[in-house]
Amino acid sequence: MEALFMLIPIAVGVMIVVVIAFVYTVRSGQYDDLEGPAWRILMDDDDPLVPHRHPKADRPPKE
Repeated sequence: MEALFMLIPIAVGVMIVVVIAFVYTVRSGQYDDLEGPAWRILMDDDDPLVPHRHPKADRPPKE
């Protein structure tokens, strides 16, 4: 029974922190577009991340 006197305030404190975090994420727009990132991955081009380098083009011209 004595443990409840400590656990209940801790649980209420954690609940308050979670509610504040949820309200912050809703106000900052985290949940505005839930489908956009999923479609963006599917419609992304398959271009290479690093362009192909030509070793001859990197050399300075000979004089």
